[in-house]
Amino acid sequence: MTSIIQLFLPILFVTLISCNESVEQKNTTPTQEKNELVDSIKTENITFESEGVKLAGTIYSPNNPHSAVVIVHGSDQVPRMTKFAELLAKKNMLVFTYDKRGVGESGGVYAGPEVGTNNISVENLNLLAKDASSAVDLIHDKVGDLPIGLIGASQAGWIIPIVANKNPLVEFMVLFSCPTITTLEQLRFQFYTNERSDFWDYHTEEDAREHIKNDPDKYQFEATDPKETLKDVSIPGLWLFGEKDIQIPVKMCIEHLNALKLENKPFEYVLFPSLGHNTIKTEPIDISVNWIKEKSLEIKNNKSTLPR
Repeated sequence: MTSIIQLFLPILFVTLISCNESVEQKNTTPTQEKNELVDSIKTENITFESEGVKLAGTIYSPNNPHSAVVIVHGSDQVPRMTKFAELLAKKNMLVFTYDKRGVGESGGVYAGPEVGTNNISVENLNLLAKDASSAVDLIHDKVGDLPIGLIGASQAGWIIPIVANKNPLVEFMVLFSCPTITTLEQLRFQFYTNERSDFWDYHTEEDAREHIKNDPDKYQFEATDPKETLKDVSIPGLWLFGEKDIQIPVKMCIEHLNALKLENKPFEYVLFPSLGHNTIKTEPIDISVNWIKEKSLEIKNNKSTLPR
């Protein structure tokens, strides 16, 4: 409870500042606002190589970033996430977002369909993790001593821990509506809810857990278990969940995180009772931004105390 309260305190400060800015902007023309944004955030289109293919993306650089983040895709054929990147850059983060392999200007082959089969196979998730890791390497060469993190949603919950485990340049991670259960368990739950928005009006937590435990799998492939990877990850992590999620069983995921926290993993989470699977909204983003600022400062302070 203390950690959640600490997260919310900076939000009040951010809210007050935002209100003041809105008053000042009444005397600012839209053209001036646009020019100020262009002046304060520089963009650079860039390509990089991963596993033999060229991937394309954009770096968003504010004047005085406190940290750098690479956006990791969810499922689907996702191009670079420009609106999310701009939002984070406005909050003084250097952001790199790229077209998923096989999408937009990026080379390679997109693995699909989205639900089941090869899209969440061990091979594809590890390949996407290598892409994200190559993006981290690229940003590190650009930013030097800035703390570097990963931020993503949904399917990124299986990818981000793999990258964090294998690439020591990753120093924090933020995960929106990301599973801590296996890929096969997630499919059992998703098939059970069948995208019904009123699912939780007619089913209990016990119903869902029983189904996930016993339902036969529609697809036969090796499962990816993020818990096994997270056991070897020691960087700070923040998960943001919506209680009404019908893509992942949130309370099961939180239970797994609590078990990892008992092993002294520096993991935190926040649960939003009114939200579903889409948690990339104002309040969760504000909480994550303040958390990143806090962790980045801690990382910088720790580095400054290390012997040279």
